[in-house]
Amino acid sequence: MAPHPEVAAYRAARAATGTPPLYTQTLTEARAADLAEIRAGTGAVEPVAEVREERIPGPAGELPLRVYRPAGSGPLPTLLYFFGGGWTLGSIDTADGICRRLANAVPCQVITVGYRLAPEHPFPAAVHDCHAATRWVAGHADQLGVDPARLAVGGDSAGGNLAAAVTLLSRADGPPLAAQLLVYPNTDQSGEPTGPADDDPTLFNRRSVAWYRTHYLADEAHARDPLASPLLADDLAGLPPALVVTAELDPLCAQGQRYAERLAAAGVPTRARHYPGMIHGFFAMPGVFTDGRRAQADAAAFLRERFGLPPERAEPADTPTGTAVRGG
Repeated sequence: MAPHPEVAAYRAARAATGTPPLYTQTLTEARAADLAEIRAGTGAVEPVAEVREERIPGPAGELPLRVYRPAGSGPLPTLLYFFGGGWTLGSIDTADGICRRLANAVPCQVITVGYRLAPEHPFPAAVHDCHAATRWVAGHADQLGVDPARLAVGGDSAGGNLAAAVTLLSRADGPPLAAQLLVYPNTDQSGEPTGPADDDPTLFNRRSVAWYRTHYLADEAHARDPLASPLLADDLAGLPPALVVTAELDPLCAQGQRYAERLAAAGVPTRARHYPGMIHGFFAMPGVFTDGRRAQADAAAFLRERFGLPPERAEPADTPTGTAVRGG
């Protein structure tokens, strides 16, 4: 379980500057620090043909959307992307780099949702905001230029958790979804993470997981609700095809891998991509981690395939580090 050389350099730099863990800061400080770090690690900002803001009705008031549209006219395949941040940090802005790159690389329209954050709005507020936004986008496909037959959901970390929860709700209440992109998702909040043994304060660790969970779950009993812990759902059959990305040095790694295995066992076409030596957050920091660029390219290839787009540009220039395919 040796860190990738880029991870070792990143960890050393954080230790040298004395960067405090987010879980030692106030919410205001942590939210600002989280956004600053992601912006610093995202690399060059890619231009897209159009970026615009929308506001839509949500379960408890208006929800902001940001729409990224690549060149082209007519209805486009569309990914709803839910940002990470432990349901406590994060915003539309923290997902900006990911959304721009995926919009260009697939290409597809990407819409990110400004769901409500905990602890001000604990579980299940974020889940219902994301599902409401998904239903609204599908119901206003003409207005947004969405091809409703090619609508997917995705997210990283807490956003991956929310995407998985939305697929459970959409299976029962719609809309139909073409794919789910789950990047190091939190899938089981009922116990302690079983990833790396250490609690290195320079990295996302077990204390990080506990800090976010404390803010998100006002009642510990909610940890066993499948909308908070999708791994605990009785039945995963009938969910959309999935790509699950995991990182070896992430305390959420094992539960992400178990979720991919359960999806495949339920007959869901599931592709798992595992990155040895990588850490939680690498997907959002392609300016720091080569594997972040590879993982984003692999996500684009998966979405291209599920959207039925031509295969050109489908493979990243470098072979992904660690690949496994299950369930088709």
